[in-house]
Amino acid sequence: MVSASGTSLLLAVPAAVVGAASMGLASAAQARATKEVEVSRILDPGLLRGLAHRPLWLIGMVATGAGLALQLVALAFAPLLVVQPLLITSLMFAGVISARLERRPLDRVMVAGALVCVAGLAGFLVVARPSGESAGFSAATRPLPLAIVLGTVTVVALVVSVLFHHSLRVLGLAVATGVLYGVTAGLMKVVAGQARDGLAEPFQNWTLYLVCVIGPLGFLLSQNTFQQGRFLTPALAVITALDPLVGVGIGVWWMGETANASPWALAGEAVAGVVILVGIALLASRAEHLARAQSGADPDVPLNASEGTA
Repeated sequence: MVSASGTSLLLAVPAAVVGAASMGLASAAQARATKEVEVSRILDPGLLRGLAHRPLWLIGMVATGAGLALQLVALAFAPLLVVQPLLITSLMFAGVISARLERRPLDRVMVAGALVCVAGLAGFLVVARPSGESAGFSAATRPLPLAIVLGTVTVVALVVSVLFHHSLRVLGLAVATGVLYGVTAGLMKVVAGQARDGLAEPFQNWTLYLVCVIGPLGFLLSQNTFQQGRFLTPALAVITALDPLVGVGIGVWWMGETANASPWALAGEAVAGVVILVGIALLASRAEHLARAQSGADPDVPLNASEGTA
């Protein structure tokens, strides 16, 4: 007989994976559509107005809605520490769909880099052995330190994206997007818990309204990221890695969820983090190489616009 927790996982895991596939489709469609409109300033809502007339972008929006709904279902039945790492699989779906939309074959090195990122997150999940059934903020935790760290990282990333161009701009945008997405996921977990007490309950708490502010900001930044980057996979790897990692931090620090914190486990989690970084570095390096090849530049000479436009 399947236990209650087992039944919850049977609902949560497929919902999270299908949700990741939907988000992968959304990212690929939106990234393709952003290349068809004029480049805009960071956080300029005019970008969304221009995209609203693009059918491919609208398809991405429908996929985004489906992905978020499935993510909400998954969060209602499983801890953040289980759901969030599964979302990294959206990177694989996005890479495949993006190649099809651009009518180009899959690049083996890009695929390898994405697989390394997925393996790193999967390894983190196995070592961390997440547990907990939190449905709201824990009174025993102190939210301010993590909030300060996340806020500082977001601000610094945005400053980098404004002051620099090309690869650093894309990196800054991707980091800020990943942090905001992770925070949104954590708050959505709280909203899902509140909804168990009635559909009207979330509207009586501030969490839902904060989601309505942070979520759209993260989404607008993601469109800026897709537009600035030449290739989808490297930027999306940063976003999809940071999103679950921030979600894990929120689950532990704000909601009282637990993870294996033994010395060996911490070492294993650190190794998994390094694996993720290696995957991202591999993707970024390959993207630069492909950009040089496409532009006809010397492969041994750095390309100033390897990851974005001025």
